[in-house]
Amino acid sequence: MSSPRKHKKTILFLAANPKASTPLRLGEEVSEIDEGLRRSKQCNKFHLEQKWAVTPREMRRAVLELEPQIVHFSGHGVGEGGLALEDELGQVKLVSAKALASLFDLFKEQVECVVLNACYSELQALRTTPVIFPT
Repeated sequence: MSSPRKHKKTILFLAANPKASTPLRLGEEVSEIDEGLRRSKQCNKFHLEQKWAVTPREMRRAVLELEPQIVHFSGHGVGEGGLALEDELGQVKLVSAKALASLFDLFKEQVECVVLNACYSELQALRTTPVIFPT
């Protein structure tokens, strides 16, 4: 018997706010997304998964294990330097546009949309497949 979740699109919310970075209101952001989904007439078509203090390894694992159709990253971006994820100690670990592009290229048949809610993330969006929306 198939799981009811298999018929829903999975939204994977990835958050990173390394210790030395400016604090962000990531909890409020995911709460707004969750509330918007619950109030939507299409709420039964989506399932929201969350991963916090994301490291590059955890990002790869989450995409592999949760098989999301939509990936939403919230955190810091540093332009040419990439996106600021975390290392095992909570410090900044930059992930380049090339690395992001390689990751999402592996899952291009699965991931339909990527949202990057990070400053200076346009470069990563332009180099990555599938469609990515920097905010």
